[in-house]
Amino acid sequence: MLEKLVKKFRRNLLFNSFLGAIVVLALFVRIYRIDQLLGFYYDQGRDAVVIWEFWKHGKFFLIGPTTGIEGVFRGPWYYWLITPFYILGKGNPVWPSVFLSITTVIAIFLSYKIAEQVAGKWAGILAAIIGGFSLNLVYASRWLSNPTPMLLISMIFVYSLFWILDGKKWAWILTAFMAGMAMQFGSAAEVFYFLAIAVFAVYLFFADRKKLPDLKTIVISIVVLAATFAPQVIFDFRHQGILRGNVSKFLLQEGSFKLSFWEIAKIRFPFYYDVLFSKLFHSLLKVREVFAVIFAALFLYKIKSILNNKKLLLLLIVLLSPIVGMLFFQGNYGNVYDYYFTGYYLIFVIFFASVLGLFSKSIWGKLIIIVFVFFFLKDNLPVVRNYIVSGVDRPTTIALGNEKQAIDWIYKDSSGKDFNIDVYVPPVIPYAYDYLFKWYGGSIHGREPINKLIPLLYTIYEVDPPHPERLEAWLTRQKTIGKVLEEQRFGGVVVQRRERL
Repeated sequence: MLEKLVKKFRRNLLFNSFLGAIVVLALFVRIYRIDQLLGFYYDQGRDAVVIWEFWKHGKFFLIGPTTGIEGVFRGPWYYWLITPFYILGKGNPVWPSVFLSITTVIAIFLSYKIAEQVAGKWAGILAAIIGGFSLNLVYASRWLSNPTPMLLISMIFVYSLFWILDGKKWAWILTAFMAGMAMQFGSAAEVFYFLAIAVFAVYLFFADRKKLPDLKTIVISIVVLAATFAPQVIFDFRHQGILRGNVSKFLLQEGSFKLSFWEIAKIRFPFYYDVLFSKLFHSLLKVREVFAVIFAALFLYKIKSILNNKKLLLLLIVLLSPIVGMLFFQGNYGNVYDYYFTGYYLIFVIFFASVLGLFSKSIWGKLIIIVFVFFFLKDNLPVVRNYIVSGVDRPTTIALGNEKQAIDWIYKDSSGKDFNIDVYVPPVIPYAYDYLFKWYGGSIHGREPINKLIPLLYTIYEVDPPHPERLEAWLTRQKTIGKVLEEQRFGGVVVQRRERL
């Protein structure tokens, strides 16, 4: 088998080398200088503290990060996924961040394979280029947060559905597992994976019933899906149904899904356009509009071919499910954010690339693809480059690099003396610094701040451009606690040595 793979690679050496270069460069722009540029804020600190308490003190957990809906939590799968890398890195958050970035590169390669299956090599390469170098997809891939694995989960989910189309009934089990995992890592628009599965099953019922699951496969799929929710169920029973109560309140009492949605539709469709097409062009707005029109025109021109192409039709079903479903969603105070659709980013990229790829056999079709790639790279490569080479000393920059600089200064300035700390961060709760003083302070510098009040006090605050009045109020309160003796600024992080009053 290995010999066959080597021969196959050699037969397409130039093409495979080109594809390999895309994958390697995609990995490079995701991990280069991540030790400096990693965003380590409220969510990252909160997650890291939970993992630290498990690693160092054996505090086991059955729930994971919050869903953004009050009182509703994901399962612990994200924590379980990144815990080994925190341990391997001895607490360094760069390790799990690099791991998550690697999963996104695997997802990009799978997007190439899926698009190639659907519409040929031109479509595959186009999907890989977009996935690899879109500024917003690079940002999403460097995010140390639970939605990031959705890029890979979404690709495995699509692959499992393709395997079902190819007659592999066991793939229903994988589909169920991936849908369950989507709820553990995404749990926003990803809930509509289940709608896509239902529509797909109805389609097979009328088009090809032999590919529907038998009773044994259905039972195993249900068990596998239930297993993905098992930790939350156990937690819920141990805490008198608190999760059930909050989910019921969200769905029923707050009326989060409603049939009256026309006013919502007026808001949602422009939002959908921005979410999806911003992954192609982030600043060339006129070019974005032009290629949106070209894409729509090519789609309508080939709509019969698309509907007759089972795999393209399947991609369309999966992509349309959240677009339709979210029209009815009016919960969470009506808030819907871009990252809610992380599990659909690459699905859209594949569909866009595939529609263009259907025309790649003609000269003008190839020309459209080449022109698109030219403007795409012109719009994205310079800002991706500027981002990964940027420093952490700009007035509003807050990243792991300058957070560590501030902590280094405190330990150097304190000269081995015990000290207290007080921290202001825009989300109010300074989980990031709680963790950094545990890991970077305790493990790297050998000691943590003490809780007993003593004269030597260090205050750390981050700039808060949206709410300067909150920072001002905090600084005013600090004047009644301690007198500033020295101050240092590291980008958007300011650290002060104070003498407690």
